Amino acid sequence: MNLVTLLPFIVLIGAMFLMTRSAKKKQQAAAQMRDHMTPGTGVRTIGGMYATVKEIGDDTVTLELAPGVHAIFAKNSIGAVLEDAEYNRIVHGIDDAEATDTPVVPDDASSLTEAPKADLTKDEDEAPKLDLGKKDEDAPKGDDEPKDGKSDGEAGAK
Repeated sequence: MNLVTLLPFIVLIGAMFLMTRSAKKKQQAAAQMRDHMTPGTGVRTIGGMYATVKEIGDDTVTLELAPGVHAIFAKNSIGAVLEDAEYNRIVHGIDDAEATDTPVVPDDASSLTEAPKADLTKDEDEAPKLDLGKKDEDAPKGDDEPKDGKSDGEAGAK
């Protein structure tokens, strides 16, 4: 048989071998990640639900979805085991900076040296009046229609 005829089949078999090999590596990594689950760990399911691990069985895991609300999931349904800081940031909205109660320091010193801005809620006589596009009553009254005959966004003339 001709080598040119067999070449596409050889390439196809090699590509399939590489794809199955990478899929096996992903499965092994996911199984290893699930083995690191311990009670109290925050997880995300493959459906996108965040919960805390309560109990771990052979093929199942009991998750606490809300205080006092438990559900049993298959171990394969766990998509990610999260670090405590990441879980608290996502679920509870607690950032690491908030948890340590450290003071926030500005990036530059300009906010420390600037004069306080004037209170815009006070009614001052010196505040300039804003022109909101209203016509003055003293202006000469004329034909308000545009010269091309178009008004209010009409496409053609009247």
